[in-house]
Amino acid sequence: MKKLLILLTVFLMVFGLAACSTPKAKTFELALITDKGEIDDKSFNQGAWEGLKKYADANKKTYAYYKPTEVTTDAYIAAIDLAVKAGAKVIVTPGFLFEPAVYKAQDTYPAIKFILLDGTPNDGDFAKGPKFKLNSNVYSIFYREEQSGFLAGYAAVKDGFTSLGFMGGMAVPAVVRFGYGFLQGIEYAAKELGKTEIKVKYHYTGDFADTPENKSKAASWYQAGVEVIFAAGGKVGNSVMSAAQDAKKKVIGVDVDQSAESTTVITSAMKELGTSVFDALKAYYGNTFPGGKSVTLGADVMGVGLPADFSRFTTFKKADYDAIFAKLKSNSMMLKTDANGGDTKGVPEAAKLGLMAVKVTVE
Repeated sequence: MKKLLILLTVFLMVFGLAACSTPKAKTFELALITDKGEIDDKSFNQGAWEGLKKYADANKKTYAYYKPTEVTTDAYIAAIDLAVKAGAKVIVTPGFLFEPAVYKAQDTYPAIKFILLDGTPNDGDFAKGPKFKLNSNVYSIFYREEQSGFLAGYAAVKDGFTSLGFMGGMAVPAVVRFGYGFLQGIEYAAKELGKTEIKVKYHYTGDFADTPENKSKAASWYQAGVEVIFAAGGKVGNSVMSAAQDAKKKVIGVDVDQSAESTTVITSAMKELGTSVFDALKAYYGNTFPGGKSVTLGADVMGVGLPADFSRFTTFKKADYDAIFAKLKSNSMMLKTDANGGDTKGVPEAAKLGLMAVKVTVE
């Protein structure tokens, strides 16, 4: 009997130690779900992630990112589910592809806050006409890409470029706005300089990928005399940068400062993604989360712009930038977002934009 009690005591001690040593599952208060690219894509994912990381590190919050298994609404929802199970209170979803996923998740998880960049929740049924719904737990943020594109085009022409290219990804609204702003910035600078003709090649690749085809297209443009290409298409930029490196030509980056990617990048048409996410998180923890709102951030709130480093320009200086930025900031310049000023058509019609000094070739 004594031996049995001893064995039972030992068993309970071992079991108790095993139970105590079971590792507690890690929890992460802040989460980001990646879009099509990687977390270090030097574009949308990275810009949003840097804002989240900056806030979390400064305020000692736990954080993590989740990469969906594929680019589908179901996969995005599955990643959101994982983040919620891991303790997420706020989830950042960067990109319009998240619209249908957030449309569903906002109802499934009413206590979770969502920051949706470049989109507003809808069911994604564009065949019948999408249903939109913006709950009080979702903050929708858009950007005035036409202003950012305008600044890039203006700076390039003021710096002396007379043959330029715009190579966008898919002709989705944000990319189209970048392109139309770029054209209008070129036109504005041309008029200031008294130039009678600036040549612009304009093309949508139909993807956001780094491919031999995209590099070949960029290379053919450079060979034909194009001096600088504005690459507004995610990984399309990598193809353009590679072609520019070979041709010893220049590139304008997009979304974030891409100068570290290649010495060919003279500037970037930026959205202040990191600042937007940082400010939204600050509002959440300050009990002023702007849920149920959709905003469009422009120069007036420092939501778009060019990087602060102008060293890769030849003649365009910070003072020149400050002067044109001030005009955008004051809302004294009304820019068109597409050829018709309304629904995007994807292909620019120079006549409708009133571009007298810009000769646009659509390829």
